[in-house]
Amino acid sequence: MQYLEGRKYVVHAIFLAVALVFGARLFYIQVLDGSYKLAADRNTLQRLVQVPYRGLIYDRNGQILVQNTPVYDLMVVPREVKQLDSARFCQLLQLPLEELRTSLKAARAYSRVKASPLVQNLSTPELAAIQDNLIDFPGFSIKARMARSYKTENLAHALGYVGAITPAFLEKPKYAKYLPGDNLGITGLESFYEQKLMGRRGVQYRMVNVRGIEKGAFRNGEFDTLSIAGQDLHTSIDIELQKYGETLMAGKRGSIVALDPKTGEILAFVSAPLYEPSILTGKGMGNRYMELLNNPERPLFNRPLMATYPPGSVFKLVNELVALQMGVVTPETGFDCNWKLVRCTHRHEPPRNLSIAIKNSCNPYFYQVMRASVLRGRSTNKFEDARLGLAEWRRQVMSFGLGEKLGVDMSSEKKGLIPSPEFYDKLRGYHHWNFKTVYSLSIGQGEIGITGLQMANVMATIANRGYYYTPHFVRGIGQGGPLPEYTQRHVTSVEQRHFESLIPGMCAVVDGGRGATGASASLAHYGIAVAGKTGTVQNPHGEDHATFAAFAPANDPKIAIAVFIENAGFGGSSAAPMAALMMEKYLRGKVNNPRWENWLIGPGTDRFIRHH
Repeated sequence: MQYLEGRKYVVHAIFLAVALVFGARLFYIQVLDGSYKLAADRNTLQRLVQVPYRGLIYDRNGQILVQNTPVYDLMVVPREVKQLDSARFCQLLQLPLEELRTSLKAARAYSRVKASPLVQNLSTPELAAIQDNLIDFPGFSIKARMARSYKTENLAHALGYVGAITPAFLEKPKYAKYLPGDNLGITGLESFYEQKLMGRRGVQYRMVNVRGIEKGAFRNGEFDTLSIAGQDLHTSIDIELQKYGETLMAGKRGSIVALDPKTGEILAFVSAPLYEPSILTGKGMGNRYMELLNNPERPLFNRPLMATYPPGSVFKLVNELVALQMGVVTPETGFDCNWKLVRCTHRHEPPRNLSIAIKNSCNPYFYQVMRASVLRGRSTNKFEDARLGLAEWRRQVMSFGLGEKLGVDMSSEKKGLIPSPEFYDKLRGYHHWNFKTVYSLSIGQGEIGITGLQMANVMATIANRGYYYTPHFVRGIGQGGPLPEYTQRHVTSVEQRHFESLIPGMCAVVDGGRGATGASASLAHYGIAVAGKTGTVQNPHGEDHATFAAFAPANDPKIAIAVFIENAGFGGSSAAPMAALMMEKYLRGKVNNPRWENWLIGPGTDRFIRHH
């Protein structure tokens, strides 16, 4: 009996212990732990994300280029979709059944309980058709948002475009703040300044009943946060100059870059072939993008930043400046126009000094200038002498911002190529090359490559007599100025006095009378002195490329420009007049030159494009 009595107390103790455990747990859940209350609150709360207005984009004169416009997306929560009448749904939206299935599958893969976009950028008829019938399709809803629209048909390559964020992007920590269906800048300024343009999201909490009907703000909006609009971009682009440049380049391949040399601000940025920025907006954007991508003329290719070409005779100016700095020549140095060294472009007066050599673009003269720079009188070992000399020559050339990225406020910039001794070691073999291997660099040919932006920057550097500011598109962000790196002066290794030596010859290229290779760029009849240099770039794949680079007015430069036209032949007959028209447009606000306009814009301008 005592044994049974003992067991009774043990059973009582077990039940008491279990009761105490459950009681303690219940006390913890109801009094100490708030997670269950929070979960219950979530069943009656609706969290609404407020997407901010994306910053606007303006030109230098305050003309709006890019703005926002309301669009609508059809959202879906897969778990809430019940007995979907697919045939009727597809009929209302004019949506292929297979596309619906693919989109639903993607939505389920993202989340079964979170909303994600099923159809974006609904047109007004599509919105009207589905909105009145949403009650018959549980799990679907309409979400309004702002999308980009364009007030200009120009500047597509610089502005870039905005697109929906992809699942691959969402997996990256960099895009942790984004949600499915959000837009972000994909290319151009939209991409580079994404963090400035996007703004900051806001959140609102709303009480809803079991049927989802809103009952007002949660705790009087105590936990709500306001969205903050993105900052506006005030660009340095002169949109009227840009329009004119695109008109001149229509039907051609190439680029125009115009800078304000005193600030590094980009005034015009033309990449041809052209396309309108609105093409990459709205429903069907993906299909239109693929059409541009597969176009053999490559209109998406950003030529001023990505196309690298030998600069041709324009590079003779840099070559001369390096030689002047090294002290191996002076402005009064003369060389024979010796065709046994390298062929010249034409017969001309003897290049008795630098100005005559620049005016006539004498190839043998600049061959001998570079030979003096690289060899510097050394003759003990032709291989090692060339290695040492080329290394020093390259160091000074790169101080002009060549052979490396300038740092413009846009991605995808190419750095070009200024060949090094190591480059030729790899190309030809160690001790298997000498000056005769690299002499073509002296006239801007051979292995050298620069971009249109770099060429314009070289002109800005000469215009400033030895320094430049990093070229940039944005002169103001919100109420502030440009990014700090675009206000820093970059000084070349060449002294200012040597730059002054170039100006008379560059002016003679344009206004030097008989033999002037760039006479078609003259603005002398308006009292404007232009300093420039023509170039004809050899092209092993077809017709030569034409180039011209200049700045004006010569003694107080306000614009530096580089024009590059593929397969257009001599720079003086195509690129030079185009540069003149652009400079006249910017400096005078108008153009009165029907001869050259008819030549470049009128019937038959397809002569500048050769298909090989």
